[in-house]
Amino acid sequence: MPAPEEPATGPEGLIDRRISRKTVLKAAAVLGTAPLLIGGGVALARDRVGTGEAPGLTPACHDDDDPTIEQTEGPYFKPNSPLRTSLVTANTPGTRLTVSGYVFGRACLPIANALLDFWQADVNGAYDNVGFTFRGHQFTNAQGAFTLSTIVPGLYPGRTRHIHVKVQAPGRPVLTTQLYFPGEPRNSTDTIYDARLLMNVRQVGSAKEGTYDFVLNVPQTPTTPPTSPSPTTPTTPPTTPPTTPPGGSWAAGTLYNAGDRVTYAGASYRCLQAHTAITGWEPPNVPALWQRV
Repeated sequence: MPAPEEPATGPEGLIDRRISRKTVLKAAAVLGTAPLLIGGGVALARDRVGTGEAPGLTPACHDDDDPTIEQTEGPYFKPNSPLRTSLVTANTPGTRLTVSGYVFGRACLPIANALLDFWQADVNGAYDNVGFTFRGHQFTNAQGAFTLSTIVPGLYPGRTRHIHVKVQAPGRPVLTTQLYFPGEPRNSTDTIYDARLLMNVRQVGSAKEGTYDFVLNVPQTPTTPPTSPSPTTPTTPPTTPPTTPPGGSWAAGTLYNAGDRVTYAGASYRCLQAHTAITGWEPPNVPALWQRV
């Protein structure tokens, strides 16, 4: 494998060649091609949202698509953030920013129902340590996609501009990392900054749009779309009974409210956020939803 290219800095909206190559490969994995956008950047899979074309199954990842790197949580994380995809209201000051992307596993297959918990500074560089302003979590949809509505975070001493995020596939470990903005003067002096975590950012009117795809260290097997059975092939209903919780009261399909108590595998848990339970979100697997008591 050739040696990694040195990061290249440039105007807002451009990223180093190593990152753009990685993003192109991920876009190509979903779309089968990687066209460039006018004005720089790459046409990603999410650009097809609204066209009715869902991303298909993809081949194995290229060797550049290593799992997204971890970074420090920092001193401002708070658990139990609200379930929401927008961190702003009509009166929130700051430059509007939409961050969108996909969560992939090691075979470049999208991961549905992955948890993403975002937190960031306000326009003045301050974190809300009392309430949950600019804090919120969400889950990827059936195609592994997410979208966050927020603002461009302000600066504070010692750091470049960034957004914190925790990402967790159902039943897998939590990835804690940060996302960065291209063209920031402080990128070259921030000791935490890493070019592999640069978003692709473009100006859209008075707002900005950022894109980033996470690759989690989740084993996957590349597959092909299922084929319809032959009309002459007899089919029989499954005989295996539905999976039930191992000796507990938690059950998939149940609407739980904050404060509800359940048992699972001999342990007791308290619900932190209202949600409808699904298989894969058992209490031990999603600490953002359940707290052991």
